Amino acid sequence: MIFQWLKRTMPRGIYARAALILLLPVVFVQLVVSVVFTQRHFEDVTRQMTDAVSREIRLVIDIADETPSERSIRDAIWAEVPQLNMDVKRAQTEALTEPDRKSWYDFSGITIRSRLRENIPEIRVVDLSNDRVVRLLADAQNGPMEILFDRRRMSAANPHQLFVNMLFFSIIITIVAFIYMRNQLRPITRLARAAEAFGRGRHVTYSPAGATEVRAAGTAFVDMRARIERMIESRTRMLSGVSHDLRTPLTRMKLELSMMDAEETAGLIRDVDDMQGMIDEFLAFSKGQGEGEMVEVDPIALARDVVEDARRGDLNVTLGAVEGQGTVMLRPSSVRRALNNLISNGVRYGTRAEVSVNLTGRSLRFRVEDDGPGIPADQREEATRVFTRLDAARNQDQGSGVGLGLSIAVDVARAHGGVLRLDESARLGGLCADIVIGR
Repeated sequence: MIFQWLKRTMPRGIYARAALILLLPVVFVQLVVSVVFTQRHFEDVTRQMTDAVSREIRLVIDIADETPSERSIRDAIWAEVPQLNMDVKRAQTEALTEPDRKSWYDFSGITIRSRLRENIPEIRVVDLSNDRVVRLLADAQNGPMEILFDRRRMSAANPHQLFVNMLFFSIIITIVAFIYMRNQLRPITRLARAAEAFGRGRHVTYSPAGATEVRAAGTAFVDMRARIERMIESRTRMLSGVSHDLRTPLTRMKLELSMMDAEETAGLIRDVDDMQGMIDEFLAFSKGQGEGEMVEVDPIALARDVVEDARRGDLNVTLGAVEGQGTVMLRPSSVRRALNNLISNGVRYGTRAEVSVNLTGRSLRFRVEDDGPGIPADQREEATRVFTRLDAARNQDQGSGVGLGLSIAVDVARAHGGVLRLDESARLGGLCADIVIGR
């Protein structure tokens, strides 16, 4: 239970955690040193000073016992021990019943009070309420007497200077430590930003720096990023090359078929058109993640343009709810292709599709819903794989796809640091496809 509470309350950022690791030992050591030093040093010093003053008070009481009148007491003390600088006078008997007094923050007053009474049993009242003067009431042989003297004779002068110095130098050391810690953590934050940007499809200039371990992690990230970029580039070149090479014989076949009897070649022409559609999907998939640069785009305007283009292409699609406003860093061509694929799938396997946009301060969501048969929950992950077509969910006789539509949408979403989520449409009853991108 305690560990779970600590886990919830611990800061999330590495900088805050490092600061906590730095500050906790410093604060703990300062508290321990302060308590131990105060207890052993100031208490010992106060006890020694109180013992010294106790002997002087004993001398004053003895002189007062030998002097009959109050005026004679003061004169006798100043005559015999003027260096004590104590003011002594007779007191009322009722004053001996007064309670001891001291300030709540006067920790040394506890030692003073106990030590005085231990050394001089005649003392009845110890008044330390005035931080500058000690007032004692003693029951002497000739009656009650009041003794006043400077408090500094029983307490260490300026004891707060130790705490002020400790606090001041602790702050200085903490500031210096924070500066060094920030310099050590800066390469880690730069690596995190570069990795986050790469996950969102952006290439941020990064060079490894910092401690040996951080530099090793940065070098590994740079190598990994280079390998992934080379792999994507190789895939793009391969698919583009294959698709481009297939276009030439298909074009010749279409030309030759157009010169033949239309009734005899109708089936072959449909097959060639299907192959042409497959090649177009291959080309779209090969462009995948890296088409275009990230620019500031109004996602609502983008979705509206996609819907209008689809309607001009005789697709039954409408623009639904639109929420929020602003711009987002996107690759417009890639996002347009992903939305077109989702709309085409929705219209192909249903009768109509609807596009909606939700833009908040934290995320952007494109939603495409249709009234088709949808995809069962246990097959949705498989449906997003490359070249996958689900017989039970999608009629193979409808359309000429090769199972790349959802894969392209997944690639585009991941290239923007987002995800593609498939669910059942509560409004239209078919498939609900969400492209969710963090801002």
